[in-house]
Amino acid sequence: MSAIASKVLPRTNNGTGAFVLQCRKMVFNYCEKWGSNKGMIEFIKKDLANFAKEHPQIEIIVQPRPAHHPIVRGIYLNGRDKVICTRNLTPGEINNKVQLLRDSSGDKIKNLTKRPVISTTESVRGIWSPFNSNPHTI
Repeated sequence: MSAIASKVLPRTNNGTGAFVLQCRKMVFNYCEKWGSNKGMIEFIKKDLANFAKEHPQIEIIVQPRPAHHPIVRGIYLNGRDKVICTRNLTPGEINNKVQLLRDSSGDKIKNLTKRPVISTTESVRGIWSPFNSNPHTI
């Protein structure tokens, strides 16, 4: 596409024209010897094939990771990744974590509680000044 054509075409936001899932790859790491991996192995054998059929746009990778707890890593279009440890979880709980990674955007977690206070009315006490509390004497 030429530079002129890219300027003419409108830029759409995600969801207005066609929805693009932000998760592009999921990596399932497990160990066959450790007991904490039992739920992950069962999930891989029974439920992972159905998940892969339902979401063909997500690349699924299953890797052995000896002597470690199981993890699920979601890699996103913006280059970020999120890792969730699935130690001692049942296949149903692992499925919930996989759905959470699938639906996530990959952005950093933003703290929504620390917003500055913006008011349209002035304070009842007025604007503070260092000269209010102790009068300055010369």
